[in-house]
Amino acid sequence: MQDINSFNAREIREAFRGGTLSQPTPGLAPGSVQANLVILPQSDAFDFLLFCTRNPKPCPILDVTEVGDWEPRQVAPGADLRTDVPLYRVWKSGILVDEVTDIRDLWQEDFVGFLLGCSFSFEAVMLAAGLPVRHIEEGKNVPMYQTTIPCQSAGRFSGNMVVSMRPLTPKQAIQAVEVTGRFAKAHGAPLHFGNPERLGIENINAPDFGEAVTIREDEIPVFWACGVTPQLAIMKSHPELAITHAPGYMFITDVRDEELTFS
Repeated sequence: MQDINSFNAREIREAFRGGTLSQPTPGLAPGSVQANLVILPQSDAFDFLLFCTRNPKPCPILDVTEVGDWEPRQVAPGADLRTDVPLYRVWKSGILVDEVTDIRDLWQEDFVGFLLGCSFSFEAVMLAAGLPVRHIEEGKNVPMYQTTIPCQSAGRFSGNMVVSMRPLTPKQAIQAVEVTGRFAKAHGAPLHFGNPERLGIENINAPDFGEAVTIREDEIPVFWACGVTPQLAIMKSHPELAITHAPGYMFITDVRDEELTFS
């Protein structure tokens, strides 16, 4: 059997589509941009687009599909948003009602798909720079936390920001600001490092999404804006129907990480 670590983005998507692979995506298809997914009816799409425009740090837009089209033509021609994510979440009136691996039966002719940048895109660069990425080391999903940082409201959408966390030494944290700051379309530089309580996080060992990771004695938690933020906005705004990726189970595009950088 072919080693999954040798799969490119298209092969990973095909494995998800065929049901032969279903797992969190950190570390898969290194060098390929990973994306958060939000699917909404056209009636809610403009408000959500405005929400993303007003909150580019947690919601950097990579692609928006035509109404009713499940193919993200700008970032992965030939892909299918109905099948090519390993795990989807289904929301009705802001309530999570199901997690599924295929949404073909749920697809509507008025759906619009949004693909948003993800911090997984800079992790290969962090590793190349000698910076640790603990959740990859430990084979876990990245820890993510709700914060008390408010997003700018847009139409019906509002809510607080979600952040992802990677533990680093203070020296490494400074280096991470340099390394990740070039990836504006993947959340860019960290928002905060040090005291989690400053963000409203009471227990660093109990993430709201993902899994807790080891924080060593000489390390501090470093926090980046996270593309799970729209899921909190969905919970607060109660759209009749929405579909998202499950946290850590991303859509893998054909775009290369370096294409998201600026020099």
